[in-house]
Amino acid sequence: MADKQKVLIVDDDNNIAELISLYFTKECFDTRISPDGEDALKQFESFKPDLILLDLMLPGIDGYQVCREIRAKSQTPIIMVSAKGEVFDKVLGLELGADDFMEKPFDSKELIARAKAVLRRSKPAKAPEDAPKIQCVEYPDLIVNQTNYSVLYCGKNLDMPPKELELLYFLASSPNQVFTREQLLDHIWGYEYIGDTRTVDVHIKRLREKIKDHPAWRLSTVWGIGYKFEVQ
Repeated sequence: MADKQKVLIVDDDNNIAELISLYFTKECFDTRISPDGEDALKQFESFKPDLILLDLMLPGIDGYQVCREIRAKSQTPIIMVSAKGEVFDKVLGLELGADDFMEKPFDSKELIARAKAVLRRSKPAKAPEDAPKIQCVEYPDLIVNQTNYSVLYCGKNLDMPPKELELLYFLASSPNQVFTREQLLDHIWGYEYIGDTRTVDVHIKRLREKIKDHPAWRLSTVWGIGYKFEVQ
């Protein structure tokens, strides 16, 4: 029997934390509750969760800083859960490395569904041994391999989270084709993403920070529409 997946619930409201824990326990997850940011960082090291549900408003170290510190050393999936639902809060959370953002109050079924989706995306499925079709695109100074989730850029391997790699691969595998933000959300996230389409903008921004324009290709913005992988 496979080990249970572990969820670290970071929330200073014990009633909410216990309720979330109950939802995940019923779905056969192993849970642990942390009441503040400092304790969350300690629990992260000892509990080694597969997923973190992170409230923003915490005593001491807030959720944003917790996210920063975890992202500095790990790609463990993080879903921010907060009563702060402004676009600024969502975008900042995503820019810091959160994988999703949910507003309180939330529906328990949606929370579980999003958690499972994030976990699926964070662990690439193994290709069947009898049909190992390699998904790889190559350009000058760039090789994106979605089979083993690797990116070789200018001769060096880049550390890249799954969604960023999948977005880059999807665009690069259809050179010069323009995709809207909605199309990219649908293809990369794999479900109807309830949130601001600026999620795509944030991930494009991260890619551009890692991969600069090349004389033979570049990630281009098509104003008012979306993005494309432009090849000369």
